Amino acid sequence: MLQPFQNALTSVTEEARAAITKVVAPDARMSLCHPFGEIKGADLYDTLYAPLLNAMPDLERRDMIVLSGTTPEGQDWVGCMGNYMGTMTKAWSINGHHIPPTGHLTHMRYHEFFRIEDGLVTEAQIIWDIPELMMQANAWPMAPQLGKFLCTPAPMTQDGLTVTGDGQATMDHVIAMLTDLCKHPAQGGPEVMNLETYWHPRFNWYGPAGIGTGRGIAGFRNWHQIPFLRAMPDRKLDALGDLMSHWFAQGDYVCETGWPNMRLTITNDGWMGIAPANTEVLLRSLDFWRMEDGKIRENWVLVDLLDLYAQCGVDVLGRMSEFNKARNLGPIILPECEFV
Repeated sequence: MLQPFQNALTSVTEEARAAITKVVAPDARMSLCHPFGEIKGADLYDTLYAPLLNAMPDLERRDMIVLSGTTPEGQDWVGCMGNYMGTMTKAWSINGHHIPPTGHLTHMRYHEFFRIEDGLVTEAQIIWDIPELMMQANAWPMAPQLGKFLCTPAPMTQDGLTVTGDGQATMDHVIAMLTDLCKHPAQGGPEVMNLETYWHPRFNWYGPAGIGTGRGIAGFRNWHQIPFLRAMPDRKLDALGDLMSHWFAQGDYVCETGWPNMRLTITNDGWMGIAPANTEVLLRSLDFWRMEDGKIRENWVLVDLLDLYAQCGVDVLGRMSEFNKARNLGPIILPECEFV
């Protein structure tokens, strides 16, 4: 159903506007990562793609995982994970702020979820990893990430676009894992999370830029979980019953989209350079998992970090502009190569 949309964005041109109108209802509710906010489907191209295409004239979209399914609530969704890539020769203008051009091939991960009704997209939840692009432009104004920075890869099995089969066992495994994760620290030490039960010894946890990627339990704990839980030990998935996640699975893959899906309070010594303001925040997280030999082998996680910063009163894009006032934001013209 999304094929015309995907085909048009493989190599993005102005023709993508027409393709989007064929598959996205004009009044569709499009929930976009900060700072874009909520828009209507009719505004999707002009809001997201036109400015990015101006910055990367050879922009392309590379899907690496595409899952579809019906949630337990009876809704039909499609989830996509991949990278936008292109040569960034101009600044990307976002709400009056400008990420400087790199002059090089630049990558930005996306997690995009689309609800389908009567053959049209009527709702979407989309996170683009904007900090990933800021880091490549040497324009990230916040604390350095603890995990590894990399261009997020496709599944090791290279089957993310051809997934089939019933995914109920995969979904049950991941939900059980998340249930045990939330037992710590209220119900005991790290052992109550039973990490070895759920995670493959060599699993990769692909976090968003700002957190980074970790490998294995040691990498996951040191570069993400320990700082996360130290700052927000009260994290709750849905304690009050007012947060909503959409789950669906195929074969060895499962995904979740929540807008938002976690409630937390930033305390102690803070997190990622955010002061411990004792501020309650709501977290948007769009996630994919792949199972192997009965355990989680890969986990792709995108969190709307810019929105979390904003809830704490930190304008990351504004800080970026302050740090980069003296930089040349003009276009980069690459010289023609002459063969000698």
